Amino acid sequence: MKQIYLIPNIVTAFGLSCGLFVIFKANMIDPGAGVYELLYSSALLLLLAAFADLIDGAVARIIRAESEFGSIFDSLADAISFGVAPSTLFLKSLSLRPADGLSFFAVVGAMLYAICGVLRLARFNAKLQESQTGKNSLADYKKNFTGLPIPAGGIGALSANLFLNSKLASSWFSISYTVHLVILTSLMILLGYLMISKWKFPSLTSLRFRIPSFHLILLAVLLAIFILYGIFYYLPLVLFICSLGYILVGCILTVIRIIAGKKSKTLVDFEPEEDMPK
Repeated sequence: MKQIYLIPNIVTAFGLSCGLFVIFKANMIDPGAGVYELLYSSALLLLLAAFADLIDGAVARIIRAESEFGSIFDSLADAISFGVAPSTLFLKSLSLRPADGLSFFAVVGAMLYAICGVLRLARFNAKLQESQTGKNSLADYKKNFTGLPIPAGGIGALSANLFLNSKLASSWFSISYTVHLVILTSLMILLGYLMISKWKFPSLTSLRFRIPSFHLILLAVLLAIFILYGIFYYLPLVLFICSLGYILVGCILTVIRIIAGKKSKTLVDFEPEEDMPK
């Protein structure tokens, strides 16, 4: 086995620890008890895990410490933090009764989401290996994600659950328990499908802006102020809007590309991929 580098794997282990802590904490409370507090604290931990997932690869590239072990470890950590943890929180937030049709529907939704997340990571590693062996361009591979990234799926599932259980949502509208369960379960299934789909989602690291750097910095600072203010005072709403916005952007760009057809070069990077040969 090739050399294992310490620093990026410590960052990955930190993200994995956040996901494991969320799962263990969820299993230490009674179903339906303190749901909002559990989801709120879990959202903060999974945001830390997402940040760790974002920087571990960057750190590895900067210090030239990329390794096959690190790539596999990162995928396993993502499967737990953003695949198993959101499914566990989803089921724990519901007052499920055994041998009930709605309970079966919810469990199926949670299982489909987790399985699709693992399948998405398996395909991600296969594509990465192809790009490293020269079958595909590494630059083209990193331009966009094929299928919804599992961190975005996990944050999206948790943010919807957190928002629907918040006081802000209850002050705007009132829904029954059955509708609440059906909405969240349907969302879990939809997110699972998007993860294993061939639809393209933008990679934030590949974004390019054709505006003066000073204006870009000013815009980034203003955006950061609004996001931080929202996180401190309106976390459920801001997290839901940001995660849903990213998912919708990827879906809309892909749909536009499908409608435009291959004759148009507009949004060619968002052309859905063909099935992998078996």
